[in-house]
Amino acid sequence: MRSLKLSKWGALLALAVAMGATRFGHLGTLWAPPDASWAVFFLAGFYLREERWVLPVLLCEAIVIDFVAIRAYGVSSYCVTGAYWFIVPGYSMLWLGGAWLRRHLRQRPGDALRLAGSVLAAFTACYVLTQGSFYWLGSRIAQPSVSGWWANFASWYGPFLLVTGTYIGLVSVAHLAVTRWSPARAGVHAR
Repeated sequence: MRSLKLSKWGALLALAVAMGATRFGHLGTLWAPPDASWAVFFLAGFYLREERWVLPVLLCEAIVIDFVAIRAYGVSSYCVTGAYWFIVPGYSMLWLGGAWLRRHLRQRPGDALRLAGSVLAAFTACYVLTQGSFYWLGSRIAQPSVSGWWANFASWYGPFLLVTGTYIGLVSVAHLAVTRWSPARAGVHAR
């Protein structure tokens, strides 16, 4: 029981550090990795779904990082509009996608499809909420239109999905290695 609690704290620390180290640019730069935040919320839902207090803690961390990045490091505040607060339901969708996957994981070949489906559904829900609210409510687009929204949606959807999917894919490979090595340590069947 004690090691389970330590592993949850370790998972939370790893996820918080990953977000803190990467949340300074959406797609990354030559010097900084892409933002892992969306993957962090999905993975937190998967690994820490029973610790519901973790979701608001991670949401607060994301907001604090954005505030510090803008105020202290000169990161552009372009994306911070009245629609910024749609990250709360958006990131919650990612959390719920991870939690759903955890409940439906069976350690069978179909798990890969469940993983892909839950990532795609949760990611798309988050993307629609955050990108759509920014486009339609953020007051940054002079003359919003359906065609303009769709062009914006389509141009950013793939790169954001690639970043999120890559992080989740890397963690999934590590998770699979651990569960193959010691299924009891992975706690996959714990509900």
